[in-house]
Amino acid sequence: MTRFLSLTLMLSVAIFGGVWTVSGTAPIGGVAAFAASAADTETASFGMCHSGGGTNCVVDGDTIWYRGTKIRIADIDTPETHQPKCAAEAKLGAAATRRMLQLVNAGPFTLQSINRDEDRYGRKLRVIARGGKSLGELLVEEGLARYYKGGRRGWC
Repeated sequence: MTRFLSLTLMLSVAIFGGVWTVSGTAPIGGVAAFAASAADTETASFGMCHSGGGTNCVVDGDTIWYRGTKIRIADIDTPETHQPKCAAEAKLGAAATRRMLQLVNAGPFTLQSINRDEDRYGRKLRVIARGGKSLGELLVEEGLARYYKGGRRGWC
């Protein structure tokens, strides 16, 4: 019986792993990411940066420094990690930041322009995509972000 359960478990893992391979995604941190395409030409090794300028680092779930340019990820809003309004926001913001770090380090990506080049703080507004799909959209699907619709909305 134990041998049967072990074999069943191994077969299930093999089939599950095959589904990831067939669909073109690979598990990163327990959740699927997207396979890169030929259009994805940007790449760097990202670390964390909590304040100030940076070269290639993640500030929070919706802000990065890339090649010395501060980029606001234009299609999403994530909870604040700098002066959060409550403990729940701080916790979710930290999770979104860690996940964005995983995603930008997972392989090549594309920076897509939107209808505005910069926000009022001088940050470049870009959508980060891999394989034609927004990495921000993945954060929304995982419950770590929401689509940005302008203005400020609370997380508490």
